[in-house]
Order: sequence, then C-alpha cells, then structure tokens
Amino acid sequence: MTVVREMAVPETLFAPPRVIADHWADGTIQLRSAVPLQDYARCVGEWLEHWAQMPDRIFLGERVSVDAPWRTVTYADALQQVRSVASWILAQGLSEQHPLAILSDNGVDHALFTLAAMHIGVPASAISPAYSLMSKDFDKLKGMIELLDPGAIYVAAEQPFAKALAAIKPLHRAKIVASDGDTAIPFRTIASTPEDSAIATAFASVTPDTIAKFLFTSGSTGTPKAVINTQRMLTASQQAKAQTWTFLDQARDLVILDWLPWSHTFGANHNFNLVLRNGGTLYIDSGKPLPGLFATSLANLRSVIPSVYFNVPRGFDMLIAALGEDDALCRRFFGEVKFAFYAGAALPQNLWDAMQALSHKAVGRALPMVSAWGSTETSPLATDCHFRADRSGNIGVPTPGTELKLVPSGDKLEVRVRGPNVTPGYWKMPDLTARAFDDDGFYLIGDAVKFADPDHPERGLFFDGRVAEDFKLSSGTWVSVGALRVAGIAALAPLAQDIVLTGHDRDSIGFLVFPNLAACRAHAGLPETAAAADVIASEKVRAGFAQGLARLKAKGGGSSTYATRALLLAEPPSVDDGEITDKGYINQRAVLTRRADAVARLQDDASPQWIGLPETR
Repeated sequence: MTVVREMAVPETLFAPPRVIADHWADGTIQLRSAVPLQDYARCVGEWLEHWAQMPDRIFLGERVSVDAPWRTVTYADALQQVRSVASWILAQGLSEQHPLAILSDNGVDHALFTLAAMHIGVPASAISPAYSLMSKDFDKLKGMIELLDPGAIYVAAEQPFAKALAAIKPLHRAKIVASDGDTAIPFRTIASTPEDSAIATAFASVTPDTIAKFLFTSGSTGTPKAVINTQRMLTASQQAKAQTWTFLDQARDLVILDWLPWSHTFGANHNFNLVLRNGGTLYIDSGKPLPGLFATSLANLRSVIPSVYFNVPRGFDMLIAALGEDDALCRRFFGEVKFAFYAGAALPQNLWDAMQALSHKAVGRALPMVSAWGSTETSPLATDCHFRADRSGNIGVPTPGTELKLVPSGDKLEVRVRGPNVTPGYWKMPDLTARAFDDDGFYLIGDAVKFADPDHPERGLFFDGRVAEDFKLSSGTWVSVGALRVAGIAALAPLAQDIVLTGHDRDSIGFLVFPNLAACRAHAGLPETAAAADVIASEKVRAGFAQGLARLKAKGGGSSTYATRALLLAEPPSVDDGEITDKGYINQRAVLTRRADAVARLQDDASPQWIGLPETR
C-alpha cells in the first residue's frame, strides 16, 4: 500500500515535507520524498567557477585572534589560487592512488588546497587533528597514512605537528606543505604557481563518479575507515538541501560562522558545501565548545551573527549559559539568526527548552530549531527536519532522491538508506563494502528510527538508537541506549557532560558519567583549580547526581527507563582508544571495553564509589 502525506509549513524558510510511504507485507516500510531530486552539478568545482564570476563576493574569512581583523578571500581570488595550487598538484603527480592528506584544522589555506585537488579529480582527505595533536602513539594516524599513501600532506603550522610528522615519515613519500614552517614547502609558494594550461582539461574530465574525498569515519562505531565520497554524493546532497531549505534560492546573503571540523561530514559536506553551493560567506570560527576555547567562539559571534547557527549539543549547552549572561548578544542572536540547526548527537530536551525560553525572552517568539540525520556514508544528508518540530529529536523526513527502508528488528525499526548521496563503499576494503549493503542496495547504517506519528509519516522520524548498542536486562526488557542517554543527561543537567549505559543481563541500569567539571565545581562552590578527583568526591556533587537520578525515575516508566546508580569518572574520554570523537560523540562500546574495571565497581553492591537512588543504599 502506498500513502502520500504532506504537512503545511507556515514559515517561508522551508518547503513542506511530502512523503510517500510503501508498506510491505513483511512489515517493512519504504519511505521517500514525493518531490523528485532535480538536476545537480557535475562537480563541486562548478559552484566555484560560477560564483567567481561575481568578483566582489566574499567566500571565506578567518582571523588569527579575536582582536584581529578578518582576512577575507573572494570567490574570484579563491578560484585563481585554486587553479595555481591545482597546477602544482598536477606537476607532483597526485592522483586517486596518491591523494592529498590534510592534518590541520579548518582554515582558508586548508579550504583552497582541498578545492584545488578536487578541481582536477584528485581526492582530498582531511584527517582529524586529534589524531596528530592528542594521540600518544599515533597508531590510528599511521594506519590512515598507510591506507592513503598520499602524494602531499598539508599542515597549517609545522611545529605543533612535528611529532606526528616524524611518526609517519617512514610510511610515505609525500611532499610536506605548510602555511607556517621552516622545512616544509610554503603554501604561499604553491599558491603562486603559474597556471598550467592542462588545468582546464583536467577540470573538464571530472565526472559525478570521480572521487572527491576520502573521509574517515569518526570511530564512534569501530575502527576508522576511509569512506569514498564522490562528486555526485556531494552535489546531489546539496541539491536536496536547496529543495528543502527554499530560502537559499530566495536570498543571496547567506552568512555562516562555523567551527565544525572539515574532517567530518557535518562540517565539510553539509556546512562548507552549503556555503559554496549557494554563494554564501563562511567565517571560520577557530573556537570550539570546550573550556578555554568557547570564549573565542563567543567573540566571533559578537563580530558575525550567522544566518543559520550550527552546533552540536555541547555547543548549545555552552551558548545557552553565555546568552543568559549577555542580554545584548542574546537579543542580536535571536533577532538575526533565521533558525538553529543541531546535529552530531541528539539534543537533550532541557537544552531545547532553554533555547526557546531565551528566544521568547529576547524577541517574543520561539527560534525554529531543526536537525537532520545521516552519516559520513550518506554525505551526510539522508533526512531533514524542514518544518517546525514541537520537541527535540525530530530528524525529519527523507530528502529528495533519498529512499529509506525501515525493517522490523525486534521492537524497533532498523533504517537503511539508498540514493545518489550514498557512498559506493570503503577505500581498499572490498569485503567491508560488500557487507555494508543489503540485497536491494540499501546502506546498512546500523541506526533505528521511530515515527513521530505512525499515521502521518510527514511529521518526521526520531532517532531510536544504534541497533548494536541496545541491550536487554535480566528481565528480558530491551534498553534503548540512545533515548535513555539523552533523558539521563537532561535529568542530570548541568552536572553530566555525557553518560554511558551499563546493565547488560542485569536487573537494573547503571550510568558511567563523564562529569561537567566546571558545572560541578560551581555546584559545590569549589575553586576552578580543584582537581577532578576532588570534584567527584564532593558530597554536594554526589548529592546533586543522586537528585538527578531521582528526577529521572520520577518521570515514570519501567526499569528500562531509569538508572539506579551512577559512577563518576575522573579521567576524560580517550581519543587514542576511540572513546570520543572531536565532535564530542561518545562511543559506548569503546568506553565499556576500556573501563571494564569501572563497570565492575559500578555493579559491585559493596562498593562505596557509586551514587545511588535512596532505596539502593
């Protein structure tokens, strides 16, 4: 049976969601947009060539400090430098087999180098700086470099990456390029390379199936893999976005201020390409939602109010606190931002509510809050919430050109994805690629979803956890890890930074908690210099967590909806061991494996370390 549903959207920002739902006899539901995907660009370079015809339009901006002026680059300047850098790339013989690897964080030179490679059909691979700057053994970085065998490696500054470069030196023959360094080839040198006449031919030879990027998975679900991103994936994804965010074609004043890393699909394929496809301006935020770095983001926000505000849940948490203390910035933010977009992880409802309360106080209306869903393998857009949802967590409906297959799996619906935005596979991993797709060509993403309203699919879907993360209690009751994690963080707010669930085959659920140390110190009246061990030992802090556990249980529900005890972790999550990504996503399985001793202490009834509900002590 096929059902076509449409929902009205009062705002002029978005197209109304229109969904076709096919119900199969075995309980499978296939969802797709009722709106066909329109023609998309041959390659990303076509966008740059188009906007460069408007010579004064600003493309990129960055600054070295919050007191410095913005250094800007127009589309015309960018294209000129891209062609020069591409000429150098051609001369060095870079190719699909010997791509460009970038180890640094976001920056103008990073962007130009990447665009230059893609302009002539050479893949670029931005690798998370955490693997170079936070790793102790560089094992993951070494594995990535061995897999790629790059022809050139770029770092913004040589000195901070010296140890990483030394560790990988025996593994490649690449030329090292840096914007700031003593021994590397200066980026300004290659950016002044005379343009080769072969550039036009190379650009014309790029097809939608040409590999544009190798993006490594974040490691949130296993060992990082190089995901093939074709030009088709990137341009089809942005065409679908343009058909859902209709305001993009109605105005040419798109301004984005963004920190999200280009080593991940959210920052690179969604946000950066959104700007490039629509002729907008991207101001690169060198801050991050981390203690000591978010002040930079706030200073940049005071300088540039974006058209759309993008962030992950931790960023919204810190933004809410800052806006609550700065009335002027709060009024500007909610008065000028069209809407806010969250992704990377589910947004706890308490943060959603706090954003709405601030918006009402500042401008007398609620700021639209939207999200989307996908992965590195879907470049990343598979669903988009292009309508006003009534609560946090709605990931929307399939975008034009994307099909979802919802397959019954126990009491859940496992979701699979097919479309021009989906990867053809993993680089040099044919066996893994074969296992990643079902017999109908749908990508097995490993997530579960549920309908906001099963009778009205146009009202969107909710993320319902990772299929592999969920577990059963000894009673046989399934625990939805994704949903309970979000509810737990909200109940423990603001003391919990993140939580990991335990309880497989046990009578009750336990939380391993990464505490928000700054909030805990403030709660207990401790100095900012108080050590983590002293913070989590504070009776006031422990009492605060006990009250949070009680609040969660008081919401009602069975044993699968609350935790009876929690253990606070003094050691932050480890990048080397795959416990966390630089977007802040926690790998539940990696934490449970690495911290088996903590799990044992949490489950030991005699241990004095865990915090429990009153009736459990």
